[in-house]
Amino acid sequence: MKKVTRFFWFCSGAHVGTLKKYPIEHNKYVGIGATIFFTALFASLSGGYAMYFVFSGNAFAVGLAILFGLIWGTAIFNMDRYIVSSINKEGSMNQQILQATPRILLAIMIGVVISRPLELKIFDKEISTKLKTAYLKGQHSKIDTLQKTYQQKYGQELVKNTDLKKEKDSLERDINRSRYELNQEVFGDKTNQTSGINGYGTYAKQKAQVLQEKEDRLKTVTENLGQMDQYLSKRKDYEGLNAARLFSEKQLDSLSNVAGFADRNWALGQLSYNVDGTRDLDTYMAISFIGYLFILFECLPVFVKLMSPKGPYDMALTKIGEANIHFANKDKDRDIAVTDNTYDHNLDADIARRKQIITAQSEYDLGRHSYD
Repeated sequence: MKKVTRFFWFCSGAHVGTLKKYPIEHNKYVGIGATIFFTALFASLSGGYAMYFVFSGNAFAVGLAILFGLIWGTAIFNMDRYIVSSINKEGSMNQQILQATPRILLAIMIGVVISRPLELKIFDKEISTKLKTAYLKGQHSKIDTLQKTYQQKYGQELVKNTDLKKEKDSLERDINRSRYELNQEVFGDKTNQTSGINGYGTYAKQKAQVLQEKEDRLKTVTENLGQMDQYLSKRKDYEGLNAARLFSEKQLDSLSNVAGFADRNWALGQLSYNVDGTRDLDTYMAISFIGYLFILFECLPVFVKLMSPKGPYDMALTKIGEANIHFANKDKDRDIAVTDNTYDHNLDADIARRKQIITAQSEYDLGRHSYD
């Protein structure tokens, strides 16, 4: 238990040696340290999960995600620890709030960054469904675009193909009707279209000749229609229309599983809207409150430090800080005095040495002058 307590003290950024002297402050800093630790833990999970989708499909995706998660969590831990430990209890509450404002803004930004990947994981099933719908809609749009482009480029050929089909259908109906009338003429059935004379006579030959002409025309139209269909089919292959197919359920599952972070983030944003574009208030509130929860969780250590009254530990830190400042000032005075005395000593030594040189030079010159 002592090891856990000391670990959370370390996480809170407290001076352990000083904090141990004031048992009344122990629980407060254990709570602050635990909050910082679990925030870093959530940050590791969040960063690792986000990075997993960045390297999705790579054989080392899991290892890279774990490595990045640990680095990201450590960075967030160090930043939170600095933010909390840098807030002191000196001055009025307004001064403390002003001092903590940049740190609170930074904590909010960290909370937003941490919460997003975790929101993606929480709404993973809904995001997969939204992605499948989007992919299927996109494929529909792609096929429609290809179809429109194909119809615009080959409009004349399509009109001609339609005319040939209509002519073929009309000829087949006429041929069936002409065959029936020919049979009536041969067997002597009296109608508005037949003579009523039994046998293969003049009228029957005429009807047979008309029937043959229609059959010849049908054969020509059928051949032209086959050639046109073959040509248009090749054009469809060339334009990619024949290859375009709607995704199967298995393909949609595969696409949603390999979707990247950007696609999932987009899908999460789209969950807050209905199909008609109106706001889905329930989903929007759920996503928003999860984000607010992580932001509050990230800001909680700063708020605890601000709301807590000035305790003996804070006063002790203040006194230690003042003592250290006083010691630093005295240390500065000592260094200045040592420097001044050393400089003066060197100056005196240099002056004495220079005097000796001048005196010796004067005696030497005087001796030479007397000799001369």
